[in-house]
Amino acid sequence: MSLIERVGAKPMSCGVIVTDGQKLLLGHATRTPRWDIPKGVAEPGEDFIAAACRELQEETGLVVAEAVLVPLGTYPYRRDKGLALFGWSLAALPDPKTLHCASQFAATDGNMLPEFDRFALFSCDEAVRRVGKNMAEILARISLDPLCGASK
Repeated sequence: MSLIERVGAKPMSCGVIVTDGQKLLLGHATRTPRWDIPKGVAEPGEDFIAAACRELQEETGLVVAEAVLVPLGTYPYRRDKGLALFGWSLAALPDPKTLHCASQFAATDGNMLPEFDRFALFSCDEAVRRVGKNMAEILARISLDPLCGASK
């Protein structure tokens, strides 16, 4: 199955693993202990790869061309949605302090907060320990070797 096709009626979260082969870029999910990759749900009719590019830009400010992303597969993610993953290998990762999340959510008090409140770089193993359970299971099942090299 192509990573640019929608799968049935189940929503798909689409994300990008950003790496230099040694470290992964993660965002800290606001008001939680969890870190995550930039990702979000594909809009109706939107290709997975286009959704991944859009979510990356919305959640980090980074812009990537679809042609440079490496398809990593689609996976069961949660009961109500799947996950389409793509990889982006860079010679040098951006300074996390320069990234900005434009995606927001309404907190219980009504205030609008960014989905990510900060960014950091982690080894592949450390990243797996910092993400949520479902993401950790996926990252542990897939081979990150093409993206992370010797850090695994």
